[in-house]
Amino acid sequence: MFNNSGKIEKFEKKIYLASPTMHEEEKSFVIEAIDENWVSTVGKNINELEKMMAGYVGTNYAVALASGTSALHLCMRLAGIKKDEHVFCSDMTFGATVNPVVYEHGKPVFIDSEYDTWNLDPTALEQAFCNYPEVRVVVLAHLYGVPAKMDEIMAVCRKYGAVIVEDAAEALGASYKDAEGVWHKCGSMGKYNAISANGNKIITGSSGGFFLTDSKEDAEKVRKWSTQAREAAPWYQHEELGYNYRMSNIVAGIARGNMLHLSEHIEAKKRIYQRYQEGLKGLPVKLNPYDSGKSEPNYWLTCLLIEKDAMCRQVRGDKEVLYIGEHGKSCPTEILETLALFNAEGRPIWKPMHLQPYYRNHDFITCNGTGRARSDAYINHEIVDVGADIFERGLCLPSDNKMSEEEQDRIIEIIRTCFS
Repeated sequence: MFNNSGKIEKFEKKIYLASPTMHEEEKSFVIEAIDENWVSTVGKNINELEKMMAGYVGTNYAVALASGTSALHLCMRLAGIKKDEHVFCSDMTFGATVNPVVYEHGKPVFIDSEYDTWNLDPTALEQAFCNYPEVRVVVLAHLYGVPAKMDEIMAVCRKYGAVIVEDAAEALGASYKDAEGVWHKCGSMGKYNAISANGNKIITGSSGGFFLTDSKEDAEKVRKWSTQAREAAPWYQHEELGYNYRMSNIVAGIARGNMLHLSEHIEAKKRIYQRYQEGLKGLPVKLNPYDSGKSEPNYWLTCLLIEKDAMCRQVRGDKEVLYIGEHGKSCPTEILETLALFNAEGRPIWKPMHLQPYYRNHDFITCNGTGRARSDAYINHEIVDVGADIFERGLCLPSDNKMSEEEQDRIIEIIRTCFS
């Protein structure tokens, strides 16, 4: 961990935030597809992968697509979003959660987060319906593999007659226990559901995603739309708009092999979370939270939140950031820059959508029922913008499941030096 002068050594090989983890099965499924010449958007790998995914998540159908974003887009298409229709969306998330609403010419309204899970706040959602009682669709993301408060959110949606589009891109393998004591996998609880198999996710095909549903009709529509909406005719007949969104049989071979190792990937990620939890004791920080009685995350990324009193001064613009170091204190920028010096990769927390330049003119609802885009997360020392506060004080730690315990111990020591 330390060199002869007592300093922490730089990693010879880069420690990634999260990178693909391959096994022998992926190679064999891809080679089989090549040997049999199924190098297309049809083939055995796709068929078997769809069965595996639906069976694991607990839905009747899974449709393998080119990306999680394409799955979300087709969710919006199924939801029938119309031009200028308001749609409630998780605020603190990746842009791919929200952009498909705009693809269908809808108008996102952003709902603030809560501290217990960092996900969409049910109280803010209720407030949003007071402002927009006509809203029919709520787009919900499970952040970093931690399930949202689904009982409360679903109750609010039932009250107002809205359906949920569940963005479980980061949450494959995570589970939620409902009020009846029944466990549900993320990706099975919405009316329309999407999962990602991007290269940094808990399982990957190098790319890819899935639409998940219990409706045969919806699954068939998504299959049709994802292959350019071709009709059953002797020629290429198109009677509605389609897309080139189908997954490749080669990509499916990689994801099929990766799926066989999902449980061990989750266990490896959980050990990483637990080692950070133990190793960072005594520092003024907390890890991304979850309700241990109601949910079991997939621990995709371990994240850190610095206590307010332990934050050194940090100022962020749209593309640049400055901080002033202070003894006993730190900030996300200092930690991320220090990790980078040692050849380890971290990442800022998702910047909330209402703070993004493209979406700054869209409405943003907090638990108080009001809110606008702000760079300052505080009003009279009272937090009214939870997502902005978490973004200001939080960061994602190196969470690659190929990281050794010794390497993680060095990362923990690097983080500790930032507060000394």
